[in-house]
Amino acid sequence: MLILPADLTGARILISNDDGIHAPGIAALEKVARQFSDDVWVVAPESEQSGVAHSLTLHLPLRVRQLGEKRYAVTGTPTDCVLLAVREIIPRDEPPVIVLSGINRGSNVAEDVTYSGTIAAAMEGALLDLPSVAFSQHYQESGPVNWETAAYYGEQALRHLQGIALPKGHLLSVNIPAVEPGKAKGFRLAPQGQRRIMEKLVKREDPKGRPYYWIGGTSFDELKDHTPGSDHSLLKEGYVTLTPLCLDLTSHALLEALGERLAW
Repeated sequence: MLILPADLTGARILISNDDGIHAPGIAALEKVARQFSDDVWVVAPESEQSGVAHSLTLHLPLRVRQLGEKRYAVTGTPTDCVLLAVREIIPRDEPPVIVLSGINRGSNVAEDVTYSGTIAAAMEGALLDLPSVAFSQHYQESGPVNWETAAYYGEQALRHLQGIALPKGHLLSVNIPAVEPGKAKGFRLAPQGQRRIMEKLVKREDPKGRPYYWIGGTSFDELKDHTPGSDHSLLKEGYVTLTPLCLDLTSHALLEALGERLAW
């Protein structure tokens, strides 16, 4: 089991993200972490890595740049960052006790978790046998991201999670609604939802007349198939959602069914 410390006071905390080392979301998460401890390490991508999922950089060298005390930028993915942090940057004899990822600019619900670099950083933490939590802040496309809300509910969520036991290979995803601090309806455990993703695919032409494409993000308000009680539905209703995720992608139900059908 992976046990989140019952008291994070003074604990060694590792923070990463996918929006990049200079993103306001990582500053908000660092603010949250420092409510518990001064031993906070930040190891994050040099530039934005949204949508890279759980990818490793295998065919290019990785460079690490120290920006300050316990603060490093990596020319790689969120997965690279957590791996380097735990295996190389942070002293091995005093590893972090928890990995925090985010706070992502935008929610990570339903199928988003398979694309998200924010979730991937927490996945890598889980693979390294460290309790790991990913945080994401929903926002309305017509307005800015409220990072005060992100920090407010990020801290509350982390306090609630102290002492929680996770099976190996499991992690937690926290999604925060687009409300003012103190205005969320509450916290809810929620399963990962399912929906039809309507990606914004924009076709354009370069000066030579050759087509190129932009794949944009999905508008939360355009989502279809809002399954009641799921992460994206409860988030839209104004709840902070907590979704347990696991790295085992095996369909155990289908495994059993195929075992009966294909009895080799």
